[in-house]
Amino acid sequence: MRRLRLGMVGGGQGSFIGAVHRIASRIDDRFELVAGALSSDPDRAAASAAELGLDPERSYASFSDMAAAEAARPDGIDAVAIVTPNHLHAAPAIAFLEAGIHVICDKPLTATAAQADALAAAVKASKARFFLTHNYTGYPLIRQAREMVARGDLGRIRVIQAEYAQDWLAVPLEATGNKQASWRTDPAQSGAGAIGDIGTHAFNLLGYVSGDHAVALAADLHSFVEGRQVDDNAQIMLRFASGARGAIWASQVAVGCENGLRLRIYGERGSLTWAQENPNEMIYARLGEPRQILTRGGAGLGVGADRWTRVPPGHPEGYLEGFATLYLDIADVLSGKDVGAPLPGLEAGLDGMWFISACQQSAAADAAWVVR
Repeated sequence: MRRLRLGMVGGGQGSFIGAVHRIASRIDDRFELVAGALSSDPDRAAASAAELGLDPERSYASFSDMAAAEAARPDGIDAVAIVTPNHLHAAPAIAFLEAGIHVICDKPLTATAAQADALAAAVKASKARFFLTHNYTGYPLIRQAREMVARGDLGRIRVIQAEYAQDWLAVPLEATGNKQASWRTDPAQSGAGAIGDIGTHAFNLLGYVSGDHAVALAADLHSFVEGRQVDDNAQIMLRFASGARGAIWASQVAVGCENGLRLRIYGERGSLTWAQENPNEMIYARLGEPRQILTRGGAGLGVGADRWTRVPPGHPEGYLEGFATLYLDIADVLSGKDVGAPLPGLEAGLDGMWFISACQQSAAADAAWVVR
């Protein structure tokens, strides 16, 4: 089985997420990066391509040139990874979809509702596939949790909670010229602050694991750092189609928190608790019984976590491997295989866009409930 040929838009010098995608795509040896439009600056794009060892003929000054050229090559790319800031997701994704090339896009879907609508139309009109990299859905114990909920191990779900707390924007880092902080706190580029950057991850996990669908929310958004134009703290209440209730706290000003993504699901007969900073353990509690600690790769889990684990028990897997699982699954899908778990795509992306828009609408109305 040949490696799939991968292209990349964005991800040049100074990019954080571009390097993550490149590492993840190589972990299971299913992709090979062969082309890129790595920066909107031609000199930086060429220098970035040279650092990565790309053929100069396949280093492009624009994504539109890349889409046209690669679609015309007999050895053109099979898929492209879009790793640009949010406001630059839609245009390149649409260009490659129209060229018949599969798209792997970083989340959130886009920066605005209009961009999301245009991208959705392109996905529906194209024969190519569209994937969204909500990487935490690739963690083995998250997939184990989804399987347990679907099997009814917890009984009817009552309460679903997630939090995602960081402290890296507790000071006005954007004022120092930090590239990541600059675009993530610019509403024209990001579309939203904490709710878009990390809140969408928490929201996606709630639905992915529970299998439920949020139908209403009430959000209190705030910016604690003076002069910041986007939210840096959000407290959100949720109502789900099943009748379950939920809550999300997303903050990038929580001093002492590095990447504190946590998930808690409570049913009639049991509960699950998982924390991303210790992703290889999950607490399973059954009503009236002692709590159990389930470990990734441990005995007795069945096919849930084991199917997506790479190393023996006691050897941690985490962030990069979560991304890698998505790339592995995408490679299998494009090769016609059943991966055994749903992959985030257009529907998850549109769901996240509703979440962002509804949070902003609710906050503007003093945390009023917004119904889908």
